Amino acid sequence: MTTSGYQSGFGNQFATEAVAGALPVGQNSPQRAAHGLYAEQLSGSAFTAPRHRNLRTWLYRIRPAAQHSPFAEVATKHFHNRFDEAPATPNQLRWDPLPMPTDAVDFIDGLVTMAGNGGPAEQAGVGIHLYAANRSMEGRFFYNADGEMLIVPQQGALHIFTELGVLDVAPLEIAVIPRGIRFRVELTDGTARGYVAENFGAPMHLPDLGPIGANGLAHPRDFLAPVAAFEEVDGQFELLAKFQGGLWSARIDHSPLDVVAWHGNYTPYKYDLRLFNTIGSIAVDHPDPSIFTVLTSVSDTPGTANLDFVIFPPRWLVAEHTFRPPYFHRNVASEFMGLIDGAYDAKAGGFVPGGSSLHNCMSGHGPDAASFEKASAADTSKPDHITGTMAFMFETRKVIRPTQQALSSPQLQGNYYECWRDLKKHYKGNA
Repeated sequence: MTTSGYQSGFGNQFATEAVAGALPVGQNSPQRAAHGLYAEQLSGSAFTAPRHRNLRTWLYRIRPAAQHSPFAEVATKHFHNRFDEAPATPNQLRWDPLPMPTDAVDFIDGLVTMAGNGGPAEQAGVGIHLYAANRSMEGRFFYNADGEMLIVPQQGALHIFTELGVLDVAPLEIAVIPRGIRFRVELTDGTARGYVAENFGAPMHLPDLGPIGANGLAHPRDFLAPVAAFEEVDGQFELLAKFQGGLWSARIDHSPLDVVAWHGNYTPYKYDLRLFNTIGSIAVDHPDPSIFTVLTSVSDTPGTANLDFVIFPPRWLVAEHTFRPPYFHRNVASEFMGLIDGAYDAKAGGFVPGGSSLHNCMSGHGPDAASFEKASAADTSKPDHITGTMAFMFETRKVIRPTQQALSSPQLQGNYYECWRDLKKHYKGNA
């Protein structure tokens, strides 16, 4: 494997080569490869998509991606798209973190599907998964034909080898692996745990900023794509594919991560959540969580996302004469939350790093009793600096349907509803 590195920018037309002269230059056809390489185009959008949404990358590789044995479907118990196993529930749900496995489990085998909606056949919706792993992927590679994968590490860094180069991703960073790109994951710290959103819809991009202006939220320059790096390794390997909700396996006699050079804008990337430029109120009241959107996947309804990835990072709260934490609310959208680090300012306990919660369409939720009482008594003439925290939310237009394994999990907190039980009645009528 050649030395890894990064290129800056979101959606850029990158060009990178690990061997000098591997990229065609000037009038040379992109389909005529040097050094005996094969040219292959990887398209992440329709050929006729508008220019600003058209995604494709030319790969110059040692062997074409078509070279492998036939796929055969394999049983997958925990990682799937079966969102109709149990009735969707309006109850508020919360889970403790996944325990670390006791047997040897890699990133793919460690994926556990918690909830989702839609699917790859309709190219809309999202699958939500947790992962817990204690070994690197050895002798196997994976690609997802169903959707792009947004990986949110919570514990343990990941060393992700992809066809287009290497991503090192630690907690408080994210990685996005586009649909179809092959990769394997090594565990830098021996164990790893985190969250994955599998986006079946339009690829995620940066949200429009409107009146915020040019400099708010996530900056394109802070997104990092890999430089070309490749493996020239022969042997007996397994190539796993996720296709239409199922897992398929093929034998391959070489590493599929053999792309020597590439150019285009369809690429994996990483982002450091600590670089997010948080926008908030400096007068009164708490802004809607949409102000914290990092990435969005659009739907066919303008202004309504197939998937929003939202974070709640360290920030100053300075609004006066108001209730500063997230308010009580019911949404037409549905929310799956996770906690990467620290504590969440709307919950005094029970929601811990590695844990998760689900609040579906029109299910009431908000601060627990202890958080409400504390915030209600706070002196809002003084600023409050929230530090040492990072929570996030996968928000989607469709109801998020928990899987049977999530509903029967020993990590499901049966008493979550009790966090609102002690909210007091303060109304005094006309007195």
